[in-house]
Amino acid sequence: MKTFNKKGDQGETSLLYGERVPKSHPRCEAYGTIDEAVSALGLARALTQNKKIQDILFRVQKSLFIPAAEMAIPEENYPAYAQKNQVVTEEMVQQLEDIINELESITEMPKAFIIPGASFSAAAIDLARCMVRKAERRAVRLKEDNLLPNENILKYLNRLADMLFTLARYEEAELKEN
Repeated sequence: MKTFNKKGDQGETSLLYGERVPKSHPRCEAYGTIDEAVSALGLARALTQNKKIQDILFRVQKSLFIPAAEMAIPEENYPAYAQKNQVVTEEMVQQLEDIINELESITEMPKAFIIPGASFSAAAIDLARCMVRKAERRAVRLKEDNLLPNENILKYLNRLADMLFTLARYEEAELKEN
């Protein structure tokens, strides 16, 4: 497959199933912001030396393709898509909550606002967290426009940002100990 096809040179792109929309479309903003978060998570994964954190970040990177794809589906095609493809579920939200609970049980959480930058890796996790929050805001916009196909997407992005906050604090604590 070629890297370029010139179809986007006029400022349009295709959603899944082929519908052409402006690149500024709220769907493109939402799944594009998730793409930014996936890349930021990759940076964080490359910077940390902690295998547990690397594994968590890799799983999250892979999982983010699920809501991104869901947001790229026109409403009329979503039911057929959801029957054949993985969608964001309550179980995925619960998995994030389980990680948060585990990390909070072994990490002292701050009682005030944090200023990221205690380490490169924790700061990268915090940057990814902010991008996930931005994706969450874009998903809220889709919901307001009746374009969000699955309410679990909002829960997932919200919980993911919470988990990344906790993970960054865990990384800081682990680096402090070693």
